[in-house]
Amino acid sequence: MSFKMHLLTGRTVAVILLVLLLLGVLYSYIWRHYRDGIFGQEVRPADGSSSRVDFTIVNHWFHLVASDYLEYQQPSIVQGSRTDVVTVTPWLAPIVWEGTYNPQLLDSIYRPQNISIAATVFAVGKYTKFLRDFLETAEQHFFVGFKVHVYVFTDRPKEVHQVKMAAGRQLTVVPVPGSNRWQEISARRMELIQTLIEEKLQNHMDYIFCLDVDSKFHGRWGTESLGALVAVIHPGYYKDDRSKFPYERRHESTAYVAPGKGDFYYCGGAFGGLLQEVHRLANTCRTNFEADAKKGIEAAWQEESHLNRYMLINKPTKVLSPEYLWQDFKPRNPEVRIIRFSGVIKNYADIRPNV
Repeated sequence: MSFKMHLLTGRTVAVILLVLLLLGVLYSYIWRHYRDGIFGQEVRPADGSSSRVDFTIVNHWFHLVASDYLEYQQPSIVQGSRTDVVTVTPWLAPIVWEGTYNPQLLDSIYRPQNISIAATVFAVGKYTKFLRDFLETAEQHFFVGFKVHVYVFTDRPKEVHQVKMAAGRQLTVVPVPGSNRWQEISARRMELIQTLIEEKLQNHMDYIFCLDVDSKFHGRWGTESLGALVAVIHPGYYKDDRSKFPYERRHESTAYVAPGKGDFYYCGGAFGGLLQEVHRLANTCRTNFEADAKKGIEAAWQEESHLNRYMLINKPTKVLSPEYLWQDFKPRNPEVRIIRFSGVIKNYADIRPNV
């Protein structure tokens, strides 16, 4: 073989190796950013340092495998079971109402995946009086038959009622300090949820739901509520024009929503989703709350205001109807065929430290 042929062969090999190297770098770059966007994120604490939070890859949310032996009614795309309500958002997220899903089919998809669900509930001060009803009714209705871990944040651990829980379900009490202002208790929830995910839940749980303790379950809350980012429409405003929503309207606040903006008004007392998505929400809301605090601003409805601002930009992938957090003092409207979870009637002057 001539010298020129050797030279050509050498250059060809070099070019091939260079191309492979560049493709490897490109693949690594794309995968790292894809992974960060879906399966993990970078957290920047207040001191400016950076630490990565990694989450387990969640395959069951992307790949829904149904049982081949389950029989159910044929679905239709021209005749819906609900014509009295809207069941999809403009960005094509499902709105869950009674009659819009098959619970047996959904459970058959998710039960073999062995998914785990965390639930957080805050019982600070006199709010411990609501814990027993919350925990007992959760055993009856909240993800029955699935692995559930309830975390109770309280400044009165001795007042936490011991509830008999089914196999695969457990309760952990997390001590937290009390406060003389209920607004501060409310606003601190996002920080505590973020910390819980980082220190206890990542790579151990799949989903998390954050729920108000002064509420109780009345009906099924299960796999139909699963999604990447899940919001609940507030029962007090779901028929109102957006101009009546109690958004934060001061430009100076990071929770600001301009007039003429907004999709729905979401509850601060019930939200959830995949672990990494709720972590992203909690981290953002906490950061924004702290930025407001430095300017001497407290959003109109604390974490609920920041949550609504977040979900205006970061659209929820599943929206739960007011069935999922009704209010006991309200008569049930005809479109609300079932009340699954509701806030109980209470005297705020009796339970809040500063009313």
